[in-house]
Amino acid sequence: MRKQYRVSGLDEKELAGGPMEQFGRWFEEAVVKGLVYEPNAMVVSTADADGRPSSRTVLMKHYDDQGFVFYTNYDSRKARELGANPYVSLLFPWHPMARQVLVTGIARRTGRDETAAYFRTRPHGSQLGAWASTQSSVIPSRVELESSYEELAARYPEGEQVPVPPHWGGFRIAPQAVEFWQGRENRLHDRLRYTAQPSGSWHVERLSP
Repeated sequence: MRKQYRVSGLDEKELAGGPMEQFGRWFEEAVVKGLVYEPNAMVVSTADADGRPSSRTVLMKHYDDQGFVFYTNYDSRKARELGANPYVSLLFPWHPMARQVLVTGIARRTGRDETAAYFRTRPHGSQLGAWASTQSSVIPSRVELESSYEELAARYPEGEQVPVPPHWGGFRIAPQAVEFWQGRENRLHDRLRYTAQPSGSWHVERLSP
């Protein structure tokens, strides 16, 4: 299966001064055009202390000049791997727009105040789910998971405040390099990469497809 990309290109003169501003432009376009299902979905790739990689899709919940933020169970596989090796890769696969954004950076936990503020915005069921799931651990059946959720729902009915789990919180990925990939005809894609410099500025370079 092969598709010819017939879209306009990406030129250095069109880029924003920094990668987060450029990401904002592309992300807003993805949202407004409505071509991408959940444009905030990103593939997070981590590696354990021995260098063995693993990947999964999560939802980006916030981005700013400091980086990209997602939330998870701190006992999950990805969180444990980030604890041993904070280097991480992110991928936003916006296939309907023939675009990708690839990020490499360093993960750090968000503060508890920031985590709590976000937790309060989650739907009630998602708050209960953060308690009910011992993410990445082996469980005997679906029944056990649903029973745990039902117990929590009885303890914290709709309208009652659910406490923030101590084992749950965010990671902020501070980017070191961000590549913007635009599909082009004949596989002559545009790849423009921002790389962080010691001075705090960003260097832009074009990569061969």
